Amino acid sequence: MNLTPREKDKLLISMAAIVARRRLERGVKLNYPEAIALISDFVMEGARDGHSVEDLMRRGARVVFLEDVMEGVAEMIHDVQVEATFPDGTKLVTVHNPIGPRLGVMSAPQNEHDKP
Repeated sequence: MNLTPREKDKLLISMAAIVARRRLERGVKLNYPEAIALISDFVMEGARDGHSVEDLMRRGARVVFLEDVMEGVAEMIHDVQVEATFPDGTKLVTVHNPIGPRLGVMSAPQNEHDKP
């Protein structure tokens, strides 16, 4: 199997996101690369599922919370930019202030993609 550098990058992000999810499930707080990977993977998969750029910008900020990351990580991440493949082409998605406090009760995920 021959992969382009971009495809290799996407696989690496996906694998890092898998590791991050496993750590969260065990109650381990995420470090900087794990938090970035989880948000990036959410955006990339959401794009493939057909969600809009605006939707992913908004929902991408509800993937990782202050309670999920090591001390100081949230302050280091101001924006996460992801080049994602949408049905109509590749677009840059910017998630502003992606890590914040958990506010209220979130509704149940609509599909597998909605799960962080």
